[in-house]
Amino acid sequence: MTSTPDQTTADRTPGKTPQGSHHWVITLELPGRVSVTATNTFTPLPGWTRHDVFQAIKHEVAKDYPALADGSVVFFSLEPNRL
Repeated sequence: MTSTPDQTTADRTPGKTPQGSHHWVITLELPGRVSVTATNTFTPLPGWTRHDVFQAIKHEVAKDYPALADGSVVFFSLEPNRL
């Protein structure tokens, strides 16, 4: 697994920013020090598992917040990006 989360085209409506097939939310925390909640959309590669997606998302969030690379996962949600 070498790919990373991105906003891949699931919605090609003119004038709209493309969105991924799934919406995710993750909260990472270093207890008593810092926490962050991040959200975005993601389209997994064929054959990816929920675990693959979780690892890719956690890795990408840690790039933006290096102190949380080894943080505890307080919350994680991955659901189809549709109503």
